[in-house]
Amino acid sequence: MLLPKDHKFAALHGAVWSGGSFVYVPKGVKLSFPLQSYFRLNAKGAGQFEHTLIIVDEGADLHFIEGCSAPKYNVANLHAGCVELFVKKGAHLRYSTIENWSKNMYNLNTKRAKIEEDAAIEWVSGSFGSHVSYLYPESDLVGKNARSEFTGVTFAGNGQNLDTGAKMVHLAPNTKSVITTKSISKGGGTSIYRSAVYIAKQAENSKASVSCQSLMLDSESRSDTIPAMQVMNDSSDVGHEAKIGRISNDAVFYLMSRGIPEDEAKSMIVSGFANPVSKELPLEYAVEMNNLIRLEMKGAM
Repeated sequence: MLLPKDHKFAALHGAVWSGGSFVYVPKGVKLSFPLQSYFRLNAKGAGQFEHTLIIVDEGADLHFIEGCSAPKYNVANLHAGCVELFVKKGAHLRYSTIENWSKNMYNLNTKRAKIEEDAAIEWVSGSFGSHVSYLYPESDLVGKNARSEFTGVTFAGNGQNLDTGAKMVHLAPNTKSVITTKSISKGGGTSIYRSAVYIAKQAENSKASVSCQSLMLDSESRSDTIPAMQVMNDSSDVGHEAKIGRISNDAVFYLMSRGIPEDEAKSMIVSGFANPVSKELPLEYAVEMNNLIRLEMKGAM
């Protein structure tokens, strides 16, 4: 499904990739616990090109959690992995990722899912760290009544440019997609939300909803929203909304009046802003994500 000719980083990955994760869930098998993998780049000035392949067969159910991290070096590192997800008829997959890269990392990952008839995928993404990120998980809804939902949060601090979002490609009737993103920028960081929704002529009576919210914590930071929608029939329903703002001084004052220090008050507000993502994660991962937010607020990462 992922081809080296897609773009130059996919070509690089196709030429040099080695190792990764492979999961196959047989027909009708429903796992009551999540499977987990963890990738760490420990070499100075190196590249990481792991490949993840997951196949959830008909009627099966899986929650897969992937974690990524790297220590900080004084030279650039590259992460150009690929993820292929196949969700068969009537199956369900939740794919959760928490990325905590160091600030010298170029994160140029490629992810794509193929969702068949009556199947569903949920993407849950938390993106922290890295100098530059360019990440757009794609869902190809190829079967009727297929569904895809993407929920993500990014935090861009000083010297970071996080260009993230999602792609939804509707190729069959009665398909549905939902994109919900939260981006936070601080200390002059840049958060860019970029999405693409394509509804083919044959994808009649499809529905697509896009919502992106940005929170800037100072006047030096930047947040851009670049949505794209292409609808090739007149029976589908498509909506988009975007919001941008800053932390409310009234909210900070209220918390400080209850004895909470200013920095902690702001961290609590930012954690609440990111809550739609953290609540979708298992408890230990939600706690870790909130810890990452607190560290970012203190400039300790």
